[in-house]
Amino acid sequence: MSFFTSDRERRLWLWTLAVVVAIYATLGLAATLVGVLRDRGLIDRGLIDRGLIDAFFVLGAFMVGVTILTQGLKTRPGGAEIGVALGIVAAYLMVFVRMAIPAVERTHLIEYGVVAVFIYEALTERASQGRHVPVPALLAVLGTALVGVLDECIQAFLPSRVFDPQDILFNVLAAVLAVAASMVLAWARRLGG
Repeated sequence: MSFFTSDRERRLWLWTLAVVVAIYATLGLAATLVGVLRDRGLIDRGLIDRGLIDAFFVLGAFMVGVTILTQGLKTRPGGAEIGVALGIVAAYLMVFVRMAIPAVERTHLIEYGVVAVFIYEALTERASQGRHVPVPALLAVLGTALVGVLDECIQAFLPSRVFDPQDILFNVLAAVLAVAASMVLAWARRLGG
């Protein structure tokens, strides 16, 4: 008997693993990249500026939206789903625009939003295949929070990084926002179908 209940569940867990590995892989890479850019004078001369960082952030936000929509919209959307999807996009944009934190910190909302959606979708797929999964939304948020706590604990041991409890809160916020968006899209699908 296989651990996974379906090919879709297996793919979702593999995507979750890929995103988590990518997040953890950047722990040492980010400081190295900033060091290289600073050594070459690209940051100090203004060649790498806030506009470029913001562009990467917008790209990341777009990827979160694509992840939520591709996982949440499995069939041709009806009017209710389109309306809800546009509302979700507007809500995310408002959160990103109004957050008075650096773009680097806002990336937690992107990274952990994607992780949360994949975990949530994997758990709901598992439940739809007849396995007992109590409160998939809560488990997805808790699982994402655990990944974030481990991320911060690893950073405590890296010389160029710091353990930051505020980042853990951002990770949980990202998970809650992303899972809520997926749940609302599923609700709109049932309403329209």
